[in-house]
Amino acid sequence: MTSAPTTALSAIDLRSDTITTPDEEMRAAMASAEVGDNVIDSDPTIVALERRAADLLGMESALWTPSGVMANLIALSLHLQRGDRFLAPRDAHVLINELGSAAWLAGGMPHALEHDAGPGRPTPATVRAAVGPADGPYYALRTTLLSLENTHNAAGGTITPPDEHAQLVAAARASGLGVHLDGARLWNAAAELDLPPAALTVGVDSVSACLSKGLGAPVGSVVAGTEEFVERARRMRQMLGGGVRQGGVLAAAGLLALDRIAELRNDHANARTLAAGLRERGWDVAEPQTNIVLAAVPDVAWTLENLQALGIRALPMAGKVRFVLHREVTADDVDEALRRIEEDGR
Repeated sequence: MTSAPTTALSAIDLRSDTITTPDEEMRAAMASAEVGDNVIDSDPTIVALERRAADLLGMESALWTPSGVMANLIALSLHLQRGDRFLAPRDAHVLINELGSAAWLAGGMPHALEHDAGPGRPTPATVRAAVGPADGPYYALRTTLLSLENTHNAAGGTITPPDEHAQLVAAARASGLGVHLDGARLWNAAAELDLPPAALTVGVDSVSACLSKGLGAPVGSVVAGTEEFVERARRMRQMLGGGVRQGGVLAAAGLLALDRIAELRNDHANARTLAAGLRERGWDVAEPQTNIVLAAVPDVAWTLENLQALGIRALPMAGKVRFVLHREVTADDVDEALRRIEEDGR
């Protein structure tokens, strides 16, 4: 007797908040965008996006880039001279997820800082201790930059609150360091703390922020700083091949995305629901601060394969299973994922 075919489970995709696609409102904004040649002179929609992003981030000026990796690389290239050492929290994106571009192209020598203030967060004392003496023999390393990350992806979307941020910036300044902030998910931190994003960038020399993660734009990031910094950054972007022409089609999506920062709280609520449900089912899961849930499991590869069989897609991160909630995952999807996991019983 032939058994009836098994019905395939609909996929619940929790791999990343980058997998979202533009909705109809965003597609309409892109289709009707006013554009120009952003290399020869300017694109009016890109200009509008850059001005708005600079204002939100509390910086003098901002520059649109095709990706967050390029935004970070531009900033590090301008802050570092070849052979300079820079500090960043352990497992920061600039250390482990950007294919060594900070060393290869920006010429910096990375040094990882332990998370002794909490997940994703070094203490000011750790920053000061890592800098070393201000002078020394000719072979001594020269440390010139502190690169922070808020939220910290590999630590589980953890937030550096404004008071700790201020103390880290002060420690860097006292040690003669510049400060770059990788704010790929800074919008998540601002939404969760109910603060303007500019409250989380105080004192930094530059900041990057992503438009194509939780906010739902298909492409794009910004890097911001002083007007002089951004002029130099514009030249560096061109050197890296990021000088797009009629980029307003993409910038229009970014402008609309910036209207959706408050909506990120929905993803955070869904992350808390998922984490609580997994703990109830025996999983080792820390309480998420934003939209990322990390689960410690005995065998990451086996767990990911088993989840895939249940129609639940996730990825590995920092030796754990990472679930990322985003605007295309509903509360009902979270309940369904938990139901499948409970029924599977493994």
